[in-house]
Amino acid sequence: MGGLMGGKIALIIDKKDNVATVLNNIKKGDTIMLRGLNLDDQIISNDDIPRGHKIALININKGEYIIKYGEIIGMAIKDIKKGDYVHTHNIDSIRGKIEVS
Repeated sequence: MGGLMGGKIALIIDKKDNVATVLNNIKKGDTIMLRGLNLDDQIISNDDIPRGHKIALININKGEYIIKYGEIIGMAIKDIKKGDYVHTHNIDSIRGKIEVS
């Protein structure tokens, strides 16, 4: 079953986010509606993505921060393309490794 209105949905919480959380199990090639922040946009998935995991909203270069809910949650350990599955295979957690002001 789909998300809101029967479609595939990803949720964006903060305007700084460069990833969104998918609310459905996603298959490679699925069109996903982006919701939150009064958005009416969509993205196509490059990968299968389990429900509750992240999709890249933009191209993220190796060494750049991963931002979810407006907070830095990790760093890209390789280049990530818009629409890619974002998880432990391409990011490293930096929790406790950087000082937050």
